[in-house]
Amino acid sequence: MRVTTAPAGERKGVSRRSVLALAALSVGYLLLSYVLVGFKTDQLVLVGLANLLYFLSPVTRKFITGFSTFIFFWILYDYMKAFPNYWFNPVHIQDLYNAEKAVFGIQKGDDVLTPNEFWLQHGHPFLDVMSGAFYLTWIPVPLAFAAFLFFWDRRQFVYFSLTFLLVNLLGFVVYYLYPAAPPWYVQLHGFDFIAGTPGNTAGLVRFDEFFDITVFSSLYAKGSNVFAAMPSLHSAYPLIVFYYALRNNLGAVSKVLFGIITAGVWFAAVYTSHHYVLDVLAGIACASCGILLFNWPLARKGGFSKAVDKLVLAIK
Repeated sequence: MRVTTAPAGERKGVSRRSVLALAALSVGYLLLSYVLVGFKTDQLVLVGLANLLYFLSPVTRKFITGFSTFIFFWILYDYMKAFPNYWFNPVHIQDLYNAEKAVFGIQKGDDVLTPNEFWLQHGHPFLDVMSGAFYLTWIPVPLAFAAFLFFWDRRQFVYFSLTFLLVNLLGFVVYYLYPAAPPWYVQLHGFDFIAGTPGNTAGLVRFDEFFDITVFSSLYAKGSNVFAAMPSLHSAYPLIVFYYALRNNLGAVSKVLFGIITAGVWFAAVYTSHHYVLDVLAGIACASCGILLFNWPLARKGGFSKAVDKLVLAIK
């Protein structure tokens, strides 16, 4: 196991310039957030945690600096609420539904069902619990894996973090180019477009009901935009983790574990009516493109590679 530690020469206090810069970023973030999406306690928690880790110790300072890519992703995702994608392009509802049925339709008597509709009629408590458990790994697994890489190999941590950010940026671009309604929207509202539709737990409500909790109802109440089903970034995230587990040869157990989680999330996305199979495939394509787009300039040892090397040195 490789463990990277900060060089002795870098274990020093925080400069006044860094203190002022972090203070300016913290205040600027809170003010901009208030203007764009309104005040939320989550914003104070994020600022408080970032400042605490930055000033706590040299190790935690490197840690939160390295995790700034994930913080940037979260802020950008949150700010999408201020600029709904349906302002810029029409939402695809019926055409996406028909495409799913045409490609992956399941014949049942005289009807053709989408896979979502099929599972809606053939649900089972075991599948409800399993799907909910897999969906809960959406953010915790990438973050935990990133934390592991930070202490195991800082270079691979930077590679993983930047790939994760790139995949999200690609996904966000598609969200705005191709706004798409999820399957549950059609089940509840048909093919009519209703701006400002709130998030919905869809099939994940059965997980909450099974355990008499409100985990998913709380999560989806904070969603940025329900018309962002294509691509499924839920399906992209575990694939990035799986790729880096394979790339770093982390052992058979981790490879099997992350492989199961990846396949489980893909199934759960369709089973719970949060995504079409087409959305899942788009998420897989998005992750694959992000990985290739990151690795290609990195392998050329040019300016991009040198910039990444500087980022690695910054957190060593």
